[in-house]
Amino acid sequence: MQFELFEGNSAHRGANWDGQGVNFALFSANATKVELCLFSEDGETELERVVLPEHTNEIWHGYLKGIGPGQRYGYRVHGPYEPEKGHRFNPNKLLLDPYAHAHIGEVIWDPAIFGYIMESMDDLTFDERDSAPFVPKCIVVDPNFDFSGERGRRNVHWDETIFYETHVKGFTKLRQDIPEHLRGTYAGLAERPVIDYIKTLGVTSVELLPIHTFVNDSNLLEKGLVNYWGYNTIGFFAPDPRYASNRPETLKEFKEMVARYHEAGLEIILDVVYNHTAEGNEKGPTISFKGIDNASYYRLLPDQPRYYVNETGTGNTVNVSHPRVLQMVMDSLRYWVESTSVDGFRFDLGTILARESDGFNTGSGFMKACSQDPLLSTVKLIAEPWDCGPGGYQVGGFPPGWAEWNDTFRDTVRDFWRDEAPVSALTERLTASGSVFNRSGRKPWASVNFIAAHDGFTTNDLVTYNDKHNEANGEDNKDGASDNRSWNCGAEGPTDDPEVNALRSRQIKNLLSTLLLSQGTPMLVAGDEFGRTQQGNNNAYCQDNEISWLNWELQEKGKHLLEFVRKLNELRHKFPILRRARFYTGAYNEVLGVKDLTWINANGQEMSAEHWGDNSMKCFGMLMDGRAQRTGIQKPGDDATLLIVINAHHDLVKFTLPESFGGDEWALLIDTNIEDNKAEGSHKTGDTYGVTSRSLLLFALKSQNAQTGRY
Repeated sequence: MQFELFEGNSAHRGANWDGQGVNFALFSANATKVELCLFSEDGETELERVVLPEHTNEIWHGYLKGIGPGQRYGYRVHGPYEPEKGHRFNPNKLLLDPYAHAHIGEVIWDPAIFGYIMESMDDLTFDERDSAPFVPKCIVVDPNFDFSGERGRRNVHWDETIFYETHVKGFTKLRQDIPEHLRGTYAGLAERPVIDYIKTLGVTSVELLPIHTFVNDSNLLEKGLVNYWGYNTIGFFAPDPRYASNRPETLKEFKEMVARYHEAGLEIILDVVYNHTAEGNEKGPTISFKGIDNASYYRLLPDQPRYYVNETGTGNTVNVSHPRVLQMVMDSLRYWVESTSVDGFRFDLGTILARESDGFNTGSGFMKACSQDPLLSTVKLIAEPWDCGPGGYQVGGFPPGWAEWNDTFRDTVRDFWRDEAPVSALTERLTASGSVFNRSGRKPWASVNFIAAHDGFTTNDLVTYNDKHNEANGEDNKDGASDNRSWNCGAEGPTDDPEVNALRSRQIKNLLSTLLLSQGTPMLVAGDEFGRTQQGNNNAYCQDNEISWLNWELQEKGKHLLEFVRKLNELRHKFPILRRARFYTGAYNEVLGVKDLTWINANGQEMSAEHWGDNSMKCFGMLMDGRAQRTGIQKPGDDATLLIVINAHHDLVKFTLPESFGGDEWALLIDTNIEDNKAEGSHKTGDTYGVTSRSLLLFALKSQNAQTGRY
């Protein structure tokens, strides 16, 4: 190969091309030498080994003039192999650059990829086999490649946000209206029919399961399965090439996809996994970080650094307390925002990132770095606020500016509709869990509400199965949660019983109505809008097949449900009172003479202490008066008065429509008992309405004054 070698600089990690050559820089505090390995275009032949000539502030670096985009490369890092001291250097192992922006190839689970002699299962041994034939290679990219998309983010306001969680491959793999070679790819997700469909739902922000380069676990491959969800990251700066229709153009294809969504007014949120990597514990492979500087990149047991702190349940924990590792995570986040224009991140096991030696700490380095960063403080930051470590459950514990997955919403709503939770528990969730999130100026949007997510039953399966059915996972149905708070409505699995099916249909609508009419930020999982099923599998992480892929043929069967979800989202956007910027208090406003929120019993009267203490009460109303929030610029629908009526009783309840200032007629907008969704008609205040067993209704007060902007 023809190139000239210079010392280069340590300013930027990774492989950075400047038009004439590439500067390579790698952090390792404990290495003694770093070799850059250059490979052929197919990644199979090692052409050159170049010792990086300079070492500055623990950064090894060198500049190769004459090398350019498309060059395949990896590293061999020399240093002590002393597992008892936390060091696992082995130059026989080719290592991925943590800052690589593109990869070629996949991990092949050969014994050579382990730093120790894998056959011995003794991690104190030293393996001399070359791992290069069995690991991916990094690719130098041109940061200025031609890009036809619209740059910039969407910045959907938090109170207008509706998340839609999906998987790049699973969403389009079975779609018949896009070219076959694009199905399951970034390009397929960017096809016009796909975006048009998502747009019609009324959601605003598409949250993608992990797209960072990840590894398939060996135990899954042995069973003919894969890590479908992708929570096994090995590259924090590169989109996984297996989702590209044209692998050499993976990064460009991903950027084009984001641009297409932005042009449609939709946000892209990435689910990111910075808490652990695919290298596992001391018995895991050496693919990247473990061989570059194990003692810096991972949390090790203080008194036994041979072993890893495992607060993630996956074998290792990334050491974000280390300044250079924290810098890597922050550089990764900024890269995805600056280079690809994504609009935010959902942090898997987010509590890990705020852990210091004394446990979870909102003043941790990571939290401080995010809050002060002028770029990251402008994007959506969403935590999964729990991990496996002590004190790991931190729902409501994240600092201002963050939103959090609220599993108490999920659990309470599921319980209520299966008659296992009282009204008093549900009302807290309907109002964005104020006792949890209403502090430090946080807003209702901080509570990300969901009924179902990628992990667990789909909403359809919640009302179809009492028990998990994970036999396809090859673990004798022992994996996955057993406590799903589900109810099969009288029959396990699909049935031809019309009464059971009618109840299931109503229960699905009840669950989704509760989600989309509650205060907070709703998250809908893809396919729930038309009754997607995973056949009772509540842990489909390894099912890259029709168990996980969206079956679009269900759209016809679920057309009424699909129309219903679209209507719910339309109403949420139409009435700002359903997504208030302030928490409800129920306090009386003496100036305006109204309460922002009143809880109503079935007699149309305000609930008393006696009612709140009656756990047998299953039917109640939530009366929201928009006049109580009269601040700032008023938008159409701001001062609407809405009434949600919920009946979890097994019998019909006659509900008296309450009186409310400003109108004497209620317009029916939603009734989950009406199969074709044609809820309509007006009803006088004081009239009774027969609320079907296990159903939910939404009314809007008809205004007598057309100038108020009310319904």
